[in-house]
Amino acid sequence: MITAGCDVGSLTSKAIIMNDNRIVAQELIRSQIKPAESAVAVMECALQKAGLTIQDINFCVGTGYGRDKIPFVQEAVSEITCHAMGARWLLPTVKTVIDIGGQDCKAMRIDKDGKIVKFITNDKCASGTGRFLEVMARIIGVSLDDLGGLSARAKAPITMANACTVWAQADVIQHLNDGIAAEDIGAGINNAMASRMAVLANNIGLERDLCMTGGVAKNVGVVAALEKLLGMTIKRIKKVDPQLVGAVGAALIAADKCERSAAS
Repeated sequence: MITAGCDVGSLTSKAIIMNDNRIVAQELIRSQIKPAESAVAVMECALQKAGLTIQDINFCVGTGYGRDKIPFVQEAVSEITCHAMGARWLLPTVKTVIDIGGQDCKAMRIDKDGKIVKFITNDKCASGTGRFLEVMARIIGVSLDDLGGLSARAKAPITMANACTVWAQADVIQHLNDGIAAEDIGAGINNAMASRMAVLANNIGLERDLCMTGGVAKNVGVVAALEKLLGMTIKRIKKVDPQLVGAVGAALIAADKCERSAAS
């Protein structure tokens, strides 16, 4: 049974192809302007890696902010549900998941089956999202991948006074003009992100074990700061890129749909 998950986000689009719940292909690309085009592009890449065509897929589930625009899926499922399912499959002991996407962030508690017990989301402001980090990295002149590593080299991290991305940009520019080291500014940015995530996590009733999904899970500065704030080790997802967890969950849900259909 071949199933697939396609996660179209605001910054990146991801695809996972599974054969009997075993990952056989995966792909991650930068999202294009139109979600449908992003979905087709990323799935075509994954299919080529697997040596398959879209007709070989028994069931495909779409997720992410562009899920309703994906032309080839049989069903669309919320990214909260998909990240919970994917995280539980990848790390069976996980009970709390923090997902930081390009335009929103979410914290969720899940049960032993990966079902949502409680969740909270912040999609009203860019300050707690991957977009915030992308903007800040550009201003201080480093890549998004390198931003996290600045925390380890910081000597006197700044304190971000403004939560608003617009005002935070002005603050960072002022710090640069004042001669503050990029390492100290970057550490302050990472700490600010971690503080916002800690509030979300505590609001749902934090339980061990905890993991992070989404691109920010690869920012070592944010992860380290969040561990310190929560007093808890964050389990790392190693089987796949953390940005692919939603697509993994979508492919697992697709497999469940196939099984239920075959049994009925």
